[in-house]
Amino acid sequence: MSASTHPCGTPSLTPAGWAERQLPHLDTLLLEQAHLEKKAAAAALAFLFRLPTDASQNRQLSALAREELVHFERTLKLLELRGIAFAPQEASGYAEKLKKAVRRDATRLGDELLVAAIIEHRSHERMTLMARATAETEPVVSRFYSDLCPAEERHEQLYLDLATSVVDAETVRTRHAELLAHEARVLAELPACPRLHGGLREAVSR
Repeated sequence: MSASTHPCGTPSLTPAGWAERQLPHLDTLLLEQAHLEKKAAAAALAFLFRLPTDASQNRQLSALAREELVHFERTLKLLELRGIAFAPQEASGYAEKLKKAVRRDATRLGDELLVAAIIEHRSHERMTLMARATAETEPVVSRFYSDLCPAEERHEQLYLDLATSVVDAETVRTRHAELLAHEARVLAELPACPRLHGGLREAVSR
């Protein structure tokens, strides 16, 4: 990740050991991955219709949406190989809570693009961790995560660039830092669960 990607504020880090705790739940995480890719494609298409008409931006978002759908299809194939049915799944609540910080004024679109960038960053970080954790025991899954990681990084940067195209750069820097801080609180408050976007709060035994 280039230093210019996060001009103000630093994303929180997922604790060491997180990926190892997910290893018994790989099938659940892969099912979630399919849902995440499908939602990401839908989000990109929604932005495509909301951004000002610009051929270059439209091409980039169109390509992003297609790439997310390719990832969705690839995840479905991996699920099939592992004998896992594609079925409804309860979300972790991460994205829903993250989006609660989006402002409802003229800067709303910029906020939503920044939230999309933050989600892509978190996916990239945790898929990198999963690729490393599964390298020896699940090489097919490890390659799957590794192959997807570069796209997550590119998608994050595109959303950051798009945010700067609809809101002034200083506002983007300020809001990015504020939304990163909000994301850190969301992850700290959400319960830990077998999800790529699960929280970090461990259950307290009584």
